[in-house]
Amino acid sequence: MTAKPLVEMRNISIAFGGIRAVDHASLDLFPGEVVGLLGHNGAGKSTLIKILSGAYRRDSGDIYITGEKAEINNPRDAKKYGIETIYQTLALADNVDAAANLFLGRELKTRWGTLDDVSMEAEARKVMGRLNPRFRRFKEPVIKLSGGQRQSVAIARAIYFNARILIMDEPTAALGPQETAQVGELVKQLKAEGIGIFLISHDIHDVFDLADRVCVMKNGQVVGTARTSDVTQDEVLGMIILGKCPPGAVPGPGAMPMAA
Repeated sequence: MTAKPLVEMRNISIAFGGIRAVDHASLDLFPGEVVGLLGHNGAGKSTLIKILSGAYRRDSGDIYITGEKAEINNPRDAKKYGIETIYQTLALADNVDAAANLFLGRELKTRWGTLDDVSMEAEARKVMGRLNPRFRRFKEPVIKLSGGQRQSVAIARAIYFNARILIMDEPTAALGPQETAQVGELVKQLKAEGIGIFLISHDIHDVFDLADRVCVMKNGQVVGTARTSDVTQDEVLGMIILGKCPPGAVPGPGAMPMAA
């Protein structure tokens, strides 16, 4: 990891109807790092990340991207900073192929103003060759692809447009073991290219397999953060359920006070 984080979120808060969904949460992410965000439903993890992606506007707190203060008020702002989000639904157009999905809404045109299908397929093959060289099904509509192949297309779309920061929401939900392993390989490839990844997941095994660090949230607050090598899965479960921060983690505002 380099000395300068890709992302720093400092004292982020947001309330809905008087209820604090995120309460003074701080989080950072370094280049080539995967940070897993864990917590029960309603813990605040998705809300915190939606603030980074521009889906929600924070009430207070600051965001820094590579050390510079960032103004992120909508998804367009987030994209300007190289932040891309891959939601669980993947948001793919099922009836068209990989290239058409890659350029959806940003299609390449010929000088006559028609769709440049040849260039779009060539670019799709180039980015997919870098990401998943085994991918061959360029001519088929994505509805016919496996779950892991569909993830490849969604990730390719994000990195083609120069994502530096990738938010992955439950990337292996509903995937079988082989496809989960394929997504794991994609994540390793992105890490090797220096892309920072926030991984939102309910699957603690998934997070331990893929993440360098974990951040646990409870009741809108950060319980603690830790390197996955410094804590056990049982200790992380204790953070999720009880808010109990183990010795190997850095406690946050949501950590249960230590017994005297």
